[in-house]
Amino acid sequence: MPMDTEIKQSGDLIFRSKLPDIYIPKHLPLHSYCFENLSEFNSRPCLIDGANDRIYTYAEVELTSRKVAVGLNKLGIQQKDTIMILLPNCPEFVFAFIGASYLGAISTMANPLFTPAEVVKQAKASSAKIVITQACFAGKVKDYAIENDLKVICVDSAPEGCVHFSELIQSDEHEIPDVKIQPDDVVALPYSSGTTGLPKGVMLTHKGLVTSVAQQVDGENANLYMHSDDVLMCVLPLFHIYSLNSVLLCALRVGAAILIMQKFDIAQFLELIPKHKVTIGPFVPPIVLAIAKSPLVHNYDLSSVRTVMSGAAPLGKELEDAVRAKFPNAKLGQGYGMTEAGPVLAMCLAFAKEPFDIKSGACGTVVRNAEMKIVDP
Repeated sequence: MPMDTEIKQSGDLIFRSKLPDIYIPKHLPLHSYCFENLSEFNSRPCLIDGANDRIYTYAEVELTSRKVAVGLNKLGIQQKDTIMILLPNCPEFVFAFIGASYLGAISTMANPLFTPAEVVKQAKASSAKIVITQACFAGKVKDYAIENDLKVICVDSAPEGCVHFSELIQSDEHEIPDVKIQPDDVVALPYSSGTTGLPKGVMLTHKGLVTSVAQQVDGENANLYMHSDDVLMCVLPLFHIYSLNSVLLCALRVGAAILIMQKFDIAQFLELIPKHKVTIGPFVPPIVLAIAKSPLVHNYDLSSVRTVMSGAAPLGKELEDAVRAKFPNAKLGQGYGMTEAGPVLAMCLAFAKEPFDIKSGACGTVVRNAEMKIVDP
């Protein structure tokens, strides 16, 4: 693998990226960093809702997020309070997450298919004061919400006792409170079980997520090259750190469009790629396997895709080779990370603006501005 190594005096083997270190604006809050170059792509598509083809521009997403911040504040959310986002992929997920960031609040993201007990456990452990969900999932927190004076906000129809998300969007964005966000303040609280045990909250800071995104998409020769003409397929759940970080936040930083799919369906998936000229496909091995095996693939033009990245689990060389044939113009590679690590640790250098040769089946090389040491326990 193309990776520089250094031998420290202690004899430790330290791995670094072949890419040079870059300046990272760690002082910026996450939302300020993501929208730092907003003026360059104000009118460009930001979110594309795959369910109805509705397009939200960058200006609309930024404005709506600030309105949601004010709406959350009016419902009692203050700096360092926690909201729970219990949603499948949808535009409201994005508005809620970024809106909370503007407030200096924390988002804990949960799988809406969790059992009621699992949802309540995370809500309780994270001290969530508001749950944002869909009407069909509201019942999972109904009793807990009543007992603990927890507000439930629904993005579709609002059952009795719930607030409709539209009330947040009607707020005056100019009433956003003036908060002083520190780089080490927590902005996201995903839950991860690691390799064993019950899920535990992972405190991801503004500085940490800004650094992780910058390590991927910033710099003259970005490790994960994206630009404002790209369209990313967002089919992986945003409540998982891979999608939140390497799809949503990375795309926002560079001004790319994010095509949102609520859940994976191979026919709709294949239809959306040529329809919206998807250029970057962040996947996981089960999706890669579905693509490799589907007889429907030959009915669709997938030539717009230039990058296929896989993560969250190893992708074997045979499967990698099989899916490579389905995307005639794409570079295919893998990345590696852990929620607890902030999260991306390694990324395929074939994805760089000026790519390197890679070893098929490898999980990438250490991201820039980082060192990785191999320890024999």
